[in-house]
Amino acid sequence: MPRYALKIEYDGGPFAGWQRQKDQPSVQGAVEAALAKLGRDLPAIAAAGRTDAGVHALGQVAHCDMVKDWDPFKLASALNHHLKPAPVAVVACARVDDDFHARFSAQERRYLFRLVSRRAPLVHDRGRAWRVSHGLSLDAMQAGAARLVGRHDFTTFRSVQCQAESPVKTLDALDVEALPYPGGGTEVRFHVRARSFLHNQVRSFVGTLERVGAGAWSPDDVTAALEARDRAACGPVCPPEGLYLEGVGYPDDPFAG
Repeated sequence: MPRYALKIEYDGGPFAGWQRQKDQPSVQGAVEAALAKLGRDLPAIAAAGRTDAGVHALGQVAHCDMVKDWDPFKLASALNHHLKPAPVAVVACARVDDDFHARFSAQERRYLFRLVSRRAPLVHDRGRAWRVSHGLSLDAMQAGAARLVGRHDFTTFRSVQCQAESPVKTLDALDVEALPYPGGGTEVRFHVRARSFLHNQVRSFVGTLERVGAGAWSPDDVTAALEARDRAACGPVCPPEGLYLEGVGYPDDPFAG
């Protein structure tokens, strides 16, 4: 069966997450339902990451096996037709080798978190960014973020439901930038990169760093929380709507060229 890599964009708001669930809508379920229109008894698809309820994607990657040998452009077009009206789109499709695996072949995952600081509620970005009504110090958040980069035991920053075998991970980057927000206010963007992540790790980072930016924590408090290796030492976990799976890296980009 020919194998295809799919780059998928979605609004996570209407879904209970990526993973197929029996009684709730999922992104995986929507894509597999579209695939079922193109072939019978197709194998389940696999994805680079299982995003939680309310989490979005700009560059989720999944792979599927088809009975028919499709032209990648035509396969993407057919899937997008059958995905309507779900807020899911296949933005790229490529034929890949049989040993390509969307999850196990990945070398890095990149996440974006959007936080907007302004007093007025969000309108156009409602459900797509986390709003706080107070000001934030970019310098303080950058200093706090630097304490988390590297190889650490991240027990403090993972959910108690996390099923990873080890809390030790290498965080390759956690960059924080501030941009003017249209209509007033500031948008803070957190760019996070690692080979793999623990459950709720990025949201735990951002919730903690927001406290640093607000002046309730210091960068030294971030170090103390990390070294505590205790979930109770974590700052508040921020809501999911500002989180995006931005992209996935592979030894050879299946979508290049």
